[in-house]
Amino acid sequence: MKVDLSRFNLAGKRALVTGASRGIGQVIAIGLAQAGAKVAASARTKASLDETLGQIDKGVGVAMDVADVTACREGVTAAAHALGGLDILINNAGIEQVCPSLDVDEALWDRILDTNLKGAFFCAQAAAKVMQKGKHGGSILNMCSLTSEVGVPTAVPYGSSKSGLLGMTRALSAEWAPLGIRVNSLGPGYFRTALTDVFYENADWSAAMLAKIPLQRFGQLDDLVGAAIFLSSDAASYVTGIYMPVDGGYLASI
Repeated sequence: MKVDLSRFNLAGKRALVTGASRGIGQVIAIGLAQAGAKVAASARTKASLDETLGQIDKGVGVAMDVADVTACREGVTAAAHALGGLDILINNAGIEQVCPSLDVDEALWDRILDTNLKGAFFCAQAAAKVMQKGKHGGSILNMCSLTSEVGVPTAVPYGSSKSGLLGMTRALSAEWAPLGIRVNSLGPGYFRTALTDVFYENADWSAAMLAKIPLQRFGQLDDLVGAAIFLSSDAASYVTGIYMPVDGGYLASI
C-alpha cells in the first residue's frame, strides 16, 4: 500500500477563518493558505485584517461581527461568493473575560456566549448551507478550549461557551454526516495570545501552569497549524465529531 500524502494538501480548497486578525486565527489562516487553500479571513473590521492578508497570496478580507447573526450569514455568503464556494470553515472568533461568578452580570454573560457559541453556530449553519450545494461536502473546525473539558474558576461564562461548543460539535457531526460535512474541534492548551496575555504576565501563575504541562513548555501558535490542516484535509475524511487537544499533554496528566 502506498500512502497518498497529497491528501494532506489543501490545493483547490476554499476556507473561511473567523477571528483571523491576530493570534490563533491569524496563524491558522496563513497556514491553510500555505497548504494550498484559497482563504477568506474575517474580523469585525477589514482594516484589522491587513497584517493577515499581507501574508496570504490572494487572500480575501471579510468584515463580520460573529455576535450578530445577520452579519454571520452575510459574511459567510460574501466569503463563499469571493472564493467561488466554501469547503472549510474555521470557527475561531472568541472572547474571554475572567470575573468572579458572583459578579457576572447579564451583559457579560451574553457578550461571551453570543460571540463564542451563538456566533459559531450560525456561522456553521450558514457554511453548511453552502457546503451541501457542492459535490464534496466540507469540513467545519470549531476552536474549543481546555475549559471545554475542565472547570476553571472565574471563567464560567467562557467555560460554558466552550463546553457548549464541544457539545455542538458532536451533535452537528452526527446530524450533518449524511451531507458529507465533517465537524470537529481543537482544544488549545496554554498559548500566549493577545486574549490571554494578562495571565502570562503573572510569574506565579505561569510557573504553576507550566508545572502541569508534561512537555514542559507553553504552546506556540504554529503548534496548532498542523492539526488544523489535518482536520481540514481529505486525510481526515473519516474523522468527525472529535475533540483534539493540543495541550502538551495537560489533559492526559490531570
